Amino acid sequence: MLPMKRSRKTKFEAFPFHVKTGDTVFVLSGKNKGQTGIVRKVFNEKGTVLVEGINKIKKATRPNPMAGVRGGIVEMEAPVAAAKVMLYCLQCNKPTRIQHEYLADKRKTRVCKHCKAQFDA
Repeated sequence: MLPMKRSRKTKFEAFPFHVKTGDTVFVLSGKNKGQTGIVRKVFNEKGTVLVEGINKIKKATRPNPMAGVRGGIVEMEAPVAAAKVMLYCLQCNKPTRIQHEYLADKRKTRVCKHCKAQFDA
């Protein structure tokens, strides 16, 4: 009898996140706990977000004279798990969960649970 084939691990299923590019977020845990930053990029496949000024790492880069890149140690941001950040409301100045509401023209929008401020204008 032949052995059964093992199924491959599935990738992270892409689904819409609670944060989008340009949102201000609050970091819930990790070395940057309690800090806020702006989301620069969302990686749906990996379930992570790149936040400006958060999760800084040092990376050694090789010089590339053709591209005008000097070698050395570069400080850059690394992605953070999307579950570790929470949307930050700028009107009530605190992290908040979101609530979805429909506008008069049938568009869906994200709304602050505390002060009912809209995030998608």
